[in-house]
Amino acid sequence: RRQKALEQKKDAAASLSRFRQDSHSFFSLSQLVLSAGTLRPSPALKHSKVTYLEVEILDVQSKKQICIVDKVPPSSTLLEVKHKFHKACPQWYPARVGLQLERNGPYLKDSIPIQSLAVSSIITLYFTDLGQQVGWTTFFLTEYTGPLLIYLLFYLRLSSIYGQPESSQSLRHPSVHLACFCHCLHYTRHLLETLFVHKLAGGHTPLKNMIKGCAFYWGFTSWIAYYINHPHYTPPSFGHRQVSFAALAFLMCEAGNHFINVALAQQNHSGSKGCFPSPTYNPFTWLFLLVSCPNYTYEVGSWISFTVMTQTLPVGIFAFLMVIQMSLWAQKKHKLYLKRCYPEVRRKAAMIPIIF
Repeated sequence: RRQKALEQKKDAAASLSRFRQDSHSFFSLSQLVLSAGTLRPSPALKHSKVTYLEVEILDVQSKKQICIVDKVPPSSTLLEVKHKFHKACPQWYPARVGLQLERNGPYLKDSIPIQSLAVSSIITLYFTDLGQQVGWTTFFLTEYTGPLLIYLLFYLRLSSIYGQPESSQSLRHPSVHLACFCHCLHYTRHLLETLFVHKLAGGHTPLKNMIKGCAFYWGFTSWIAYYINHPHYTPPSFGHRQVSFAALAFLMCEAGNHFINVALAQQNHSGSKGCFPSPTYNPFTWLFLLVSCPNYTYEVGSWISFTVMTQTLPVGIFAFLMVIQMSLWAQKKHKLYLKRCYPEVRRKAAMIPIIF
């Protein structure tokens, strides 16, 4: 009993000492909390809310709804909307889709940010099927490869074309060989510039435009090559002087056209599309001082020189049509230059000084 009483006393003393220690630590902790101030809850994280847009696409003729492209971020471009539209309607790939803000308005460019078109959270666009599309590189390669091969077929004087077995053995005037060289040089330059100079990776054009262009160039090449390579071809009236002068002018125009295209390509690659191209140390680029579209000037000069060199009616008709077409393109491009850089272009002609 005495031992148990002593053990109880010891346990009570130990528990009393522990209580005193705990109360002292609790008092110290409370004093620390009071000196630090009131406890503040940690601020809650604010989640940023992204407002998505919806694009409603209607048929331009019937005004019926084709589909709704939802959850479009405001930073998206129209090309991204076309890709989402293609997922909903696989039969229309992005290059074939034409979108308009109004039924009679122009087609919107792919680089336009969708946020610039938004008046509310729902954007209404009108859809037009542009038809089968081809890339510009394919367009030009097909258009220029045909004349190159067609002319060489007529240059060989196949018996199936002229119907005379002895036609391939008859002598040819030197202007015939020179015309073949110049014609092949012209279209070879176009092909090489399409591959290595011009930047045509992003554009498309309808397939019917390529068919029209090929029919025009291929058809005229067949007509021109048939007469120049015919066994009864009559050489130019003034002989070698006329041929030599015209060939020299042709080569100069071809060189000028190439250097102008290189200068325009360098300007586009540098990103300064808004400025008018300035001439360089190359004398062929000094034509920028007189006209705004010297590449069309050199192109017309090449075909006029080729007409004088061969003295054939088909080449003359083709050159006349090229003058009309190039002048229309030059006038259109000249108007764009006037809007962008008026002081530099206002005293220049579009293609030919004084006349155009």
